[in-house]
Amino acid sequence: MADSILPHALPEALDGRPGITLLSLDCFDTLLWRDTHAPRDLFGALPGVTVAQRQWAESRARSAAMTRRRRNEVSITEIYAELFPNADDAAREAAIAQELAAEARHCFGFRPTVELMREAKRRGLQIAIVSDTYLDEAQLRTLIATAAGADVAALIEHVFCSSTYGASKGEGLYKHVLKALGIAPNAILHIGDNYKADVVGVAPFGPQTLHLEQFLPPTEQRLRLEAAVSAMLHAVEPGVPTTDQPHRATLAAGEPGIADPAEALGFSVLGPVLHGFNRWIADEAADLGARRGGTVHPLFLMRDGHLPLLMHRAGGSDVPGHAIEISRFTATAAAFTDEAAIHRYLQHEAGTDPKAMAKQLLLPPAEIAMVMKQLPAKDAHAAFVRAIVTPSRMRRIIAASRAFADRLIAHVRATVDPAPGDTLMLVDLGYNGSVQNEIEPVLRRLLDIEVAGRYLLLREQFQSGFDKRGFLDARHYDAHTLEAMCGNVAVVEQICTAAQGSVIDYTPEGKPLRRENSIKGRQSAVRERVQQGCVRFEREQRDAIVRPSTPDDGAMWRRGAAAALARLMFLPMPGELAVVSEFEHDVNLGGDNVVPLFDTAVAQRGLRQRGLFYMKGSERMYLPAELQGEGLALKMTLLAHKRFGLALKYADFIDQTIALPVIIADVQDVTTCTITATPTHDGYYVAPIPIGDCRYSVGLQFGQLYDWLQVDSAVFMPTRDFLAEQPRPDVEVAARPSLEGMAQAAPHLFRCDDAFAFMMVPPPPKRSGEQMMLAVTFRPLVERGPTAARAPAPATIAGVRA
Repeated sequence: MADSILPHALPEALDGRPGITLLSLDCFDTLLWRDTHAPRDLFGALPGVTVAQRQWAESRARSAAMTRRRRNEVSITEIYAELFPNADDAAREAAIAQELAAEARHCFGFRPTVELMREAKRRGLQIAIVSDTYLDEAQLRTLIATAAGADVAALIEHVFCSSTYGASKGEGLYKHVLKALGIAPNAILHIGDNYKADVVGVAPFGPQTLHLEQFLPPTEQRLRLEAAVSAMLHAVEPGVPTTDQPHRATLAAGEPGIADPAEALGFSVLGPVLHGFNRWIADEAADLGARRGGTVHPLFLMRDGHLPLLMHRAGGSDVPGHAIEISRFTATAAAFTDEAAIHRYLQHEAGTDPKAMAKQLLLPPAEIAMVMKQLPAKDAHAAFVRAIVTPSRMRRIIAASRAFADRLIAHVRATVDPAPGDTLMLVDLGYNGSVQNEIEPVLRRLLDIEVAGRYLLLREQFQSGFDKRGFLDARHYDAHTLEAMCGNVAVVEQICTAAQGSVIDYTPEGKPLRRENSIKGRQSAVRERVQQGCVRFEREQRDAIVRPSTPDDGAMWRRGAAAALARLMFLPMPGELAVVSEFEHDVNLGGDNVVPLFDTAVAQRGLRQRGLFYMKGSERMYLPAELQGEGLALKMTLLAHKRFGLALKYADFIDQTIALPVIIADVQDVTTCTITATPTHDGYYVAPIPIGDCRYSVGLQFGQLYDWLQVDSAVFMPTRDFLAEQPRPDVEVAARPSLEGMAQAAPHLFRCDDAFAFMMVPPPPKRSGEQMMLAVTFRPLVERGPTAARAPAPATIAGVRA
């Protein structure tokens, strides 16, 4: 018979075990679970005490007990005597009461275990709690009744605490249990989450045992990573646990039954995030109604508001939510109310494709074609602006925008038909509230209503003055944290969106007109399964918990959701990336721009050629996904860099260099020097050699240093791009080297015959006198002779820092 059991199977644990007369259960993480990651995290909720102080006190108490009584188990009274050695008994008792109250707030009964207990009673069995704990029997019974309910506590006949007997389960506690019970050992089934204590420590005394595996290994790892991310996101707050994971029990009970990886991703990761968001949206709607009066209409902005709306409906809210189709394109199109609005748009969109701008300004296709045909190759934006701001064209844009706004308002009325004084609560993922910025004045003017924006993640780029709030916003997180999460939000957008094209206009009656959906059908099918998992979490999230009263846990869900979201963004797991590996991201601007969500080859190339400096300036769609396979340390470094806005430079990443001898030649002169090659990633180095305005050939004398090496790439690029934090990928020109005394043994693998072997790289064609750089990325494999010469610091060659 199996000696382990998963949480969802607990209610059937007695099946196939005839002769059992007593069910023995561990307490913590078996009957009582906490909504923190680890037991010690709860110590953060103790007023005036640090987690470390509480841990040190327990360690000292156990050490003293071992010295005085040759026992390791202690009571909470002994722990607090060490924690407050100079306090009187009354002060210590008050502090102990505060810890017990914190336990009661953050503990709850695990429903599968409670169902097993009820089944045991139905079969006429007795129930015993056998716990390794510093609490005594009375304290533990009180905690169970408070956290899980008096009815659950009433199911328990016997309670055995290691602090009472001076021995843990691993030290023979069950010997005392059997003596007190007087029951044949083989008539007892004991279940607990600690294999060493609850199986190895109990089974030798004769009872049947089952190890409760709280989580499957991937879930356990994911929660561990979430706790690590939470520690980086959240400063220590007095009276708050160091981590919050209110979704633990739901994952333990529900996730093992989900076979589809896409549904599991929704259930275990986005489910907790959007459930927390959904709870907050309900609270915000109630608050707006109480403060403003009138009816609050939650309007979920399509397309990204699709999944939040599904969660809202699955949660059984008393306030109905509605899908509203207002995109950035349509909001902006309705907002050209005067010439000043058009000028602001033209100023803010400098650098945008003029054709896309012309569409946004509602110019007819024939007129767009005419304007584009007249634009010069140089200074196209300035010429475009001059073409737009002619009086007649400005009047036509304003008239078209007013008509567009009327159609948009018809769409709003067809959706909710708000009364004057009502509040339209725009719900979206975020992140600047751009739609609200454009559409709020239009809605207020034409509908005589109030507007509020509520977002999953909000970091305004300027102070709009509008009523905006985020589930995660500047009230709780600094600008670096918010910007870090916004930078990788594309994966969340593609999971939350609806399988439809973005709205680009409306009929006079308000029916949305959409562009064709540019996302392929397979992606939509996968996304729907992820969304099903999210909705399943929303429906099941309370099923795993037995709690006589629901605490005010909005902050707990916010902190847990932030950690889960940032963990997905920065530390994605292989199974999650497999689900979204073929996803593409469509930019919601009324166009058809579709880009891959991530490309691991890009990151590998960037790391080898530029190292962590590549990550510092990279603006990839989902960069941490591209770092998969490069190790946890690299992704944690990226998280720290973004989370804290570390002002590190290229030189800060360099801890050793290689002095590479080179030959530099033009048609008249030949000279030799050394170039400082700096480390990038995975043992690779980059050697940057200035070649002026494509004048010089370069000979890399690898034979002086190596017998074997790999050369990953040799490319030319403008010097300014090599030194830039945001290099342009389209400026690289592949070099065409020749070999002297070197032989290529395999792709990128080279053997040097002797110390005179070198790789010769001729310059590329000249490019209007621009100063160029040859960047060679290589990895030493076998050195020639003793250790190769190393330079102590980067050198300056021809005025360019290598």
